[in-house]
Amino acid sequence: MKIAFVGKGGSGKTTLSSLFIRHLAAEGAPVVAVDADINQHLGAALGLDESEAAALPAMGEHLRLIKDHLRGSNPRIASADTMIKTTPPGEGSRLLRVQEGNPVYDACARPVELDGGTVRLMVTGPFTDADLGVACYHSKTGAVELCLNHLVDGPGEYVVVDMTAGSDSFASGMFTRFDMTFLVAEPTRKGVSVYRQYKDHARDFGVALRVVGNKVQGPDDLDFLRAEVGDDLLVTVGHSDWVRAMEKGRPPRFAALEESNRLALRTLREAADATYERRDWERYTRQMVHFHLKNAQSWGNKRTGADLAAQVDPGFVLGESVTAGA
Repeated sequence: MKIAFVGKGGSGKTTLSSLFIRHLAAEGAPVVAVDADINQHLGAALGLDESEAAALPAMGEHLRLIKDHLRGSNPRIASADTMIKTTPPGEGSRLLRVQEGNPVYDACARPVELDGGTVRLMVTGPFTDADLGVACYHSKTGAVELCLNHLVDGPGEYVVVDMTAGSDSFASGMFTRFDMTFLVAEPTRKGVSVYRQYKDHARDFGVALRVVGNKVQGPDDLDFLRAEVGDDLLVTVGHSDWVRAMEKGRPPRFAALEESNRLALRTLREAADATYERRDWERYTRQMVHFHLKNAQSWGNKRTGADLAAQVDPGFVLGESVTAGA
């Protein structure tokens, strides 16, 4: 299952995504965790110290390798130079699986040991001084979108992405790449404003969206969220001494997390798992092609000097039964 955590800056989405990743690992589930936020904090939230987090390889720095691998023997892609972030797979493309070994994971993923098991962590990389004035952060997340376009995951497998804050997620088609999107909202007007934006933008794309109320301190906070987001409110999370200790760099064992918060995490997993029966690979592939053609026309053709519409394989539908190209 492909799962995104979104929300305004400071909402607690990174903390909640890290708790969810820990919960999955404690349950023995295979997990690929991706930090796609401009502020790279997921590694620290998963227990890495500052030097370990800084040493994680940036996906953007290995974009050529990613393109070379995913291109495979696809005859519609003349070279890796003509691949852009939205390039869809076709006959001959190499696909990514959650539990396999491949050159992309070798270069970009690092194992992180948690209480219950090990997860693969991938990061886009921070915004650097070299990027100032010459690049936008969405160029960093392009590697994530390209990988998601070529990813095939099955039931009981999880890819959890900590997305960039606010409505910046809509600067690309990546917001349609997930089975479930959890929007973390505080019980404030600013907290629910991102929810309204996300709901409006996602309405026409069949995005499964549920709200996780965070920093909820009492009945008044709960009533506010219910009034603002209605049935989209899935669960709420309150104060956590475990999280406070984790933020100080001294987390106890995950089994010591408060029972109310453990129950909330189980509810998130149940909601994500329930989307598997509603998967529509044809719609998923169609949306992938839709955003690729938009990007090709607006900037991709000019940048690459190629007709990127020709990369679309009209007979190809991504799915669990598809065999990766050689």
